[in-house]
Amino acid sequence: MPNIKLFAGNSHPDLGKRIADRLGINIGRTVLKKFANQETCVEIGESVRGEDVYILQSGCGDINDNLMELLIMINACKIASAERVTAVIPCYPYARQDKKDKSRAPISAKLVANMLSVAGADHIITMDLHASQIQGFFDIPVDNLYAEPAVLQYIEDNIPDWRKAIIVSPDAGGAKRVTAIADRLNVGFALIHKERQKANEVSRMVLVGDVKDATAILVDDMADTCGTVCTAAEKLVEAGAAQIYAIMTHGVLSGPALQRIEHSPISSVVVTNTIPQEEKMKNCSKISVIDISAILAEAIRRTHNGESVSYLFRNVPL
Repeated sequence: MPNIKLFAGNSHPDLGKRIADRLGINIGRTVLKKFANQETCVEIGESVRGEDVYILQSGCGDINDNLMELLIMINACKIASAERVTAVIPCYPYARQDKKDKSRAPISAKLVANMLSVAGADHIITMDLHASQIQGFFDIPVDNLYAEPAVLQYIEDNIPDWRKAIIVSPDAGGAKRVTAIADRLNVGFALIHKERQKANEVSRMVLVGDVKDATAILVDDMADTCGTVCTAAEKLVEAGAAQIYAIMTHGVLSGPALQRIEHSPISSVVVTNTIPQEEKMKNCSKISVIDISAILAEAIRRTHNGESVSYLFRNVPL
């Protein structure tokens, strides 16, 4: 059986180290640098011939540079005769551009899928895709893992009175995610309908459901500028919610997000480490992090050994 090799790009070295420690292996040697004209240069520092290669790169930070780095690393391993190359992408780049929502709009998520396939990826492991249909953009296997089991564990361990909580979706698109969590916890749910005038700006919100005197837990797949989630929190306060938590898988937290969170009525914003959060935690006291490295490491181990990954859809690995 081929040996497992794990390489990590520049986007999230900490997550790479956690996954390697969990698997009991070392991260493969690579030299990732830029030429004077800003072209990306990748050198794989060890043999990958006949090996099962996993390349970790998240869609965050300098997204375009990191995506290009990932494509070059995949291609470098493929033409060095790797048996199989798996791209582990905790936060899929361009995932929000997944449909033609207006005339002449690009479907960039499909373009990224094509680029990954052409670069030579044989398999994709990702987490909480913005729209699960993105799996259909690929002609290669895609494992879309869920942060939901880790989120459930966090709620049960860290939120007092969670049995009396209401799970709230800040938009209609997340209703399915919220109802799944509410069913697993056996609590109620509500949703907020929003109307946007243009991207990243919310104009009006309507709450559907009752949150009076309850702990409201806002759940979404991504928090970018946090405009939606902070406006939703104010709406919940108006509706009489006693305490508000927000749990998001991908904490992009760009632009004015940290200031908005600090001045919002939200008690705690919980994100996973699909994106590095160290700097953001220093700048905002309300941010907590769920570590999902165990889920990704277990997915890699199971994929390497040819075992089923579906156990991870409902359980956190021990």
